[in-house]
Amino acid sequence: MPKRQVEITAPSGYAPTLAALGEQHGGEDIYAELGEDDRCLVRIVCETNVVQTIIDATHRAMGKDAHWRLTILPVEAVVAPDQGKPEKDPEARTFSFRGRSAPREEILQSVEKGAELNADFLVLVVLSGIVSAVGLIADNVAALIGAMVIAPLLGPNLAFAFGVALGKQDLMRRAMVTNIAGLGLAIFFAMVLGKFLGGPFLSVEITSRTFAGYEAIALALAAGAAAVFSLTTGLSSALVGVMVAVAIMPPAVVLGLMLGSGDMKSAGGAAILLAVNIVCINLAAQIVFVAKSISPRTWSEKKASQKALWTNFSAWVVLLGGLATGIYFTGW
Repeated sequence: MPKRQVEITAPSGYAPTLAALGEQHGGEDIYAELGEDDRCLVRIVCETNVVQTIIDATHRAMGKDAHWRLTILPVEAVVAPDQGKPEKDPEARTFSFRGRSAPREEILQSVEKGAELNADFLVLVVLSGIVSAVGLIADNVAALIGAMVIAPLLGPNLAFAFGVALGKQDLMRRAMVTNIAGLGLAIFFAMVLGKFLGGPFLSVEITSRTFAGYEAIALALAAGAAAVFSLTTGLSSALVGVMVAVAIMPPAVVLGLMLGSGDMKSAGGAAILLAVNIVCINLAAQIVFVAKSISPRTWSEKKASQKALWTNFSAWVVLLGGLATGIYFTGW
């Protein structure tokens, strides 16, 4: 995992405390500078998986002092004299699933962008929906892949799951509204296109998305889990976003096309597939967030988040169970 540079500006009296804090919690290179305005700047270069510990320790050390700021910067490379490989601590060689995670504040700033409902999001939904519809009708896989690259549907789903993990009701609400608006817009435009073209739509890419099988559950669970892994490890989520978009945008477009052309049976199958994918992506995302120990900082916030976590987890499990039962008995 790449390194991070944590920069803390605070009143100069806190400089020794912050420097000691960095040493105590795994800082590899620590630099403290006193300014002329009774302020200090403390830089700590460390592994990404200890940034969260440093942030939480800084919160505790600073208390209610409002005159401090912490910034996290990526470190592209570290150049130092070759002094041979130091002996590694045996504990460092121990596999740790929970510890390999970006700090929650860094993740929060990333997912909040995906929860924004703005003109750019809506335009990308429309464009990806149009390209997806062309690809589906013409059996053009290349066009479908292109549509998934520009589809912005990963953001609101990850934002909702992260909001649940932290118990942030406002983030959950904004992500849900954004997701519903995006899906509704995609379905509406596809429905208009379906009404205009009239159907029937018999391409392989369309007919394969008019029913849901158990393999769709496995695909969506894997997509949701992979999306959170890429987010929490600080890696690029672009390719994983394509995988998530494949599970959401095409079924939504097929649903709209079938509704517009009047094929209600196929529309029902596409709706079931879309529901299965959304439920599984969010369920897998929540499970991985919990497994990676993504939670609020304070005890009171953790207690409040548990209610949202278990409520949503139970709801997703019940919905998935109902959908799986429906698939078994109806053959959809």
